[in-house]
Amino acid sequence: MIEVCDSFGAMLVEFNGEHDHVHLLEHYPPKVALSTLVNSLKGVSARLPRKEFPVHIRRYLWGGHFWSPSYLAVSCSRPSEARRPWTP
Repeated sequence: MIEVCDSFGAMLVEFNGEHDHVHLLEHYPPKVALSTLVNSLKGVSARLPRKEFPVHIRRYLWGGHFWSPSYLAVSCSRPSEARRPWTP
């Protein structure tokens, strides 16, 4: 996860989750399309479990994908910060 964030110039601040979903808190630059960042994170995070536990993962696949195609993303900033260059 950290390598994906680094490649986008983002910073993973917090990682947490439940049995059926995860929570990520990230700082990412405004030039990054959030959907692209999320899709990369979902792709990378699905590869390792599929590689290590293929039999167990198969029963949780949605149309051949480990993760659901949906996600919730919330973005916020203070107006004064939006005008300044982004720094992690």
